[in-house]
Amino acid sequence: MVPARAVFGAFQRRAFSASARNLSKVTVLGAAGGIGQPLSLLLKLNPRVTELALYDIRGGPGVAADISHINTKSTVKGSDPTPTGLASTLKGSDIVLIPAGVPRKPGMTRDDLFNTNASIVRDLAKACAESCPEANLLIISNPVNSTVPIVAEVYKAAGVYNPKRLFGVTTLDVVRASRFVSELKGTDPKDEKITVVGGHSGVTIVPLFSQSGHPDLTSNAELVKRVQFGGDEVVKAKDGAGSATLSMAMAGARMAESLLRAAQGEKGVVEPSFVDSPLYKDQGIDFFASKVELGPNGVEKVFPVGDIDGNEEKLLEACLGDLKKNIEKGVAFVAANPPK
Repeated sequence: MVPARAVFGAFQRRAFSASARNLSKVTVLGAAGGIGQPLSLLLKLNPRVTELALYDIRGGPGVAADISHINTKSTVKGSDPTPTGLASTLKGSDIVLIPAGVPRKPGMTRDDLFNTNASIVRDLAKACAESCPEANLLIISNPVNSTVPIVAEVYKAAGVYNPKRLFGVTTLDVVRASRFVSELKGTDPKDEKITVVGGHSGVTIVPLFSQSGHPDLTSNAELVKRVQFGGDEVVKAKDGAGSATLSMAMAGARMAESLLRAAQGEKGVVEPSFVDSPLYKDQGIDFFASKVELGPNGVEKVFPVGDIDGNEEKLLEACLGDLKKNIEKGVAFVAANPPK
């Protein structure tokens, strides 16, 4: 039988070779779902994780029992779906990943998920604010452009908001862009460092090919659209049976790994993320995705967008308009529906 580790790529191999010092507790909320299960598997295979805590409203202990049999050193615990179980799951967490929520179906946009997922994320954020306010929170639940502001508002209401500890996971946009460009150029995806800024839905996703050695691609409308709407491609291909779960799990695991590397003292760890950003606050846009340097305290530096060409300027302009509305929608939801 081929060992489980042999099937994983460069990201996992780098993790396996890492030092085992300063290992951490990582928690997944929504661990039994389409993203949560493969995400939990990848985290179990990461030697930087010493304790893996899994929670879901259904099936959490079962997923934990299954994954706990994998022969890596980390311990795994699944909690009962009760307030007490959730609190014990979160206590002492260094990183909490939240993929909980309903997936997209054909014809649905990320905004169509809002009413259901907004309530789920609000309630989980309240539990995090109470049980592990200093943990790094990685929000995967869509629509990220709105759910991240929801978490921020809940934390503000609880008096524990730290903008350096809150991340919307946009890593998948960069992963997709590198893969799609490599297909066009006949290159290795790991060599394609594509900058993607903005948000995490549709036109708010802005690939900056001019900064990545491919200025000829900024006018490739088909490629730009594929990066922006890559999730729709997966939803359609799964014919109503799900959305981008496996690739999203890989992206979430990569982001968690980067935070752990930075927390354990590695310098110069940079990942794209949707964070509380100074870049467009003068336009009323409090959150924006760009390259972020990570450190022991979470966000160490937010990088500016940088030089872009005319095609990208138009994409960015369209992004900012939609993004502002998405953020306002999240803030307004908490104002109208405060956590109980």
